[in-house]
Amino acid sequence: MKKGSSKADELRSEYKRSAFGKLERGKYYERVKASSNVVVLDADVAKIFPNSASVNKALHSLVEVAQKASGLTRRPTGRARNWRAS
Repeated sequence: MKKGSSKADELRSEYKRSAFGKLERGKYYERVKASSNVVVLDADVAKIFPNSASVNKALHSLVEVAQKASGLTRRPTGRARNWRAS
């Protein structure tokens, strides 16, 4: 079944199709994909965080805590020293 032609699909008389140049589908897709970082939150988590600033603040705090905690369990590198006098 063909769709009927509607006024919304047609260009206004003052616009010429030739003025728009070549059309290319997905021309900027890769650039947008590389520069965007969209994260979808679960509904229950989204209720807790009203905006992206609050999510970022919570994640920065979590990273800070994780870095401090990992520093506590780090073992010294190098050879073990013998503290007893020989």
